[in-house]
Amino acid sequence: MRAGHVGGARHEQGGDAPPPHEAVEHARTGAPENTGPAGAPPGGPLSATPVTPTTYDRLRPASPRVDVHALVQVRARHPEAIAEAAARRVRRPLVDGSGRLMIVAADHPARGALAVGDRKLAMAGRADLLERLCLALSRPGVDGVLATADILDDLLLLGALDGKVAIGSMNRGGLAGSVFELDDRFTGHRPKDLERLGFDAGKLLLRIDYDDPGSLRTLESTARVIDDMAERQLPVFVEPFLCRRRKDGTLRNDLSAEAVTKSIAIAGGLGGSSAYTWLKVPVTENPDDMARVMETSTLPAVLLGGDVGEDQEGAYEKWRGALRLPTVQGLVVGRSLLYPADGDVAAAVDTAVGLL
Repeated sequence: MRAGHVGGARHEQGGDAPPPHEAVEHARTGAPENTGPAGAPPGGPLSATPVTPTTYDRLRPASPRVDVHALVQVRARHPEAIAEAAARRVRRPLVDGSGRLMIVAADHPARGALAVGDRKLAMAGRADLLERLCLALSRPGVDGVLATADILDDLLLLGALDGKVAIGSMNRGGLAGSVFELDDRFTGHRPKDLERLGFDAGKLLLRIDYDDPGSLRTLESTARVIDDMAERQLPVFVEPFLCRRRKDGTLRNDLSAEAVTKSIAIAGGLGGSSAYTWLKVPVTENPDDMARVMETSTLPAVLLGGDVGEDQEGAYEKWRGALRLPTVQGLVVGRSLLYPADGDVAAAVDTAVGLL
């Protein structure tokens, strides 16, 4: 089957699958589906139908509402449409003329981390998450998104990634709360996937517990992925932490100045080349320590957001100070912007952009 064309796809009941634009139109209007192209006998072959940008424009109405039925129809009947949408995507440089980056992160669900504050399943509603992402990406100054394949595929079909930076999340195997959390396997995007889809960078998480042998396996696999990305001239954002387990078995990231300094030093030295390595770092417990901490490396860095809870203004203030440092190039923030305490996603995003 050629990319962009569908032939011979059938309903389980025996009829032909409609072309993508008909599936989307049905999902949008509720009109009855055709069982085949005009003039074709029931059960006959479906004529070749190109997948066009118009198909996906209908998935994205003027307001950021996501029609899940329409997405499912395209996914179920025309899975090749995702690769076609990736090939059509309008690309841009990772860093544009402003020299700053504002990336919205949404790779938490694939690790089973669905909580925002005391809302344990806040990120579990996929349509709601996609609507929040589309709104965030539509705001001036937002450069792109960091997510896993399932979410980026949806955003491709929605046409939300044109002119935006697309960063694929690579290691999601260290499931939140599991005994193997620090043996963090690369179960997400591979370097060759990012290259094939024309995405702009990858991201990986590197948590190091000196008492857990899983950290050594993650260190080694991280180094090889950095090598693989450098061979492809693809940037990779490395998010390092020193951490330790509490008595109840949960992990705690150490945000002291010493720990963050060590994590940066370790991450910066991984792989055979650092030419395409970026750092994704937290603000230290004492924000006044950040200037000294960021002297540890000359690698470009972005600040991560984390779950800031109710103290949104406090988070903005911490980011504002760290963004003045010479190696800090921007922000990669997820839950605190997508699920702000007051519910105003646009205002939260606009405030973060203003810090840059």
